[in-house]
Amino acid sequence: MSAATSRDTPGIYHKAGSLRAERRWALWSAYASLIFAAIVMLAPPFYMLLTSLKTSAEVADLGANPWIVRNPTLENYWAIISNPMFRGFMYNSIKITVVVVTLTMIISILAAFALARMRFWGSQMLATGVFLTYLVPDTLLFIPLYQIVGSLGLLNSTWGLVLVYPTLTVPFCTWIMIGYFASIPKELDEAALIDGASWTQMLLKIFIPVALPGIIAATIFAFTVSWAAFVYPTAFITRPDEMPLTIGVVSQLIRGDTFAWGQLMAGALLAALPPVIVYAFLMDYYIAGLTAGATKG
Repeated sequence: MSAATSRDTPGIYHKAGSLRAERRWALWSAYASLIFAAIVMLAPPFYMLLTSLKTSAEVADLGANPWIVRNPTLENYWAIISNPMFRGFMYNSIKITVVVVTLTMIISILAAFALARMRFWGSQMLATGVFLTYLVPDTLLFIPLYQIVGSLGLLNSTWGLVLVYPTLTVPFCTWIMIGYFASIPKELDEAALIDGASWTQMLLKIFIPVALPGIIAATIFAFTVSWAAFVYPTAFITRPDEMPLTIGVVSQLIRGDTFAWGQLMAGALLAALPPVIVYAFLMDYYIAGLTAGATKG
C-alpha cells in the first residue's frame, strides 16, 4: 500500500492498533484472573498438606508461621493408615461407591436409551422432569428420605446410603446420556432395525460403544457424588463401623474440644485423593460428556 493510500485510510490502522492493544489487555487480564483463581482454589489443599506434615507440637505453636514446616514428618499419615477404624471407613466408602455407580449406570443407560429413541406419549416431558429432579436441593430431600430409610430399617447402615445416593446421581447421569444418545445418527439404528436387530442388540452393539465418552462422564459424576457425599451420611449414620470416609475422619478425630489437626488434614487429603486421580486421567471425557449433554439434551 502506498504512502498516499495510508494517509487516506488512517482509521483502519488506528483500529488495528486498538485491536492488538485490546487483545493484549484481554490476555493479561485472563492470566491475572487464572493466577488469582489458582491461588484461591489451591490455598486450602496446600495448607492441609503443610499441616498434615507437622508434628502436634508444631501445629499447637500459634506463634509460628502456619505456612512453614520446620520439622516435616509422616507420622500423621502413618497414624491414619495404621488405624483399623480408618481402613473400615475406606472400605465402606469403596463399597458404597462401587454399588451406587453400578446401579446408577445401569438405570441411567436404560432410561436414557428409552427416552432418546423410543418415542412414546409424555417422553419429552418425562426427560425434562428427570433433569428437574436433580435441581431439588439435598437439604430438602434428606428429611423425607430419612423417614423412608428409617421405615425400611436401614438407618445406621451403608445400604441405606446405597438406596439414597441414586436419587442424586441417576437424574443427572440420565440427562447426560440422553444428550449423547440423541447425538447418534438415526440412520444407524434404522439400519440395525432393517437388519433384524432387537432393541437390546442396538443398545449393546451401537449406542453404548458410540456413547462411551458420555458413559465415562456420567460414571465420573456418579463416582464423585457417591464418594464425597456428606449431608446424607451425617444424617443417616451414627455408628462408626458403618461410616464412610467423609464423616468418619471428622467424627472420630474430634473429641470435645480436642482436634487432631495433623491427622484430620492427612485423612482429608487421603479421602480427596481418589477423585483427584480420576479427574486427572479422565478430565477430557468428562468435559466432552457434559458439553454433549448440554447441547443435545
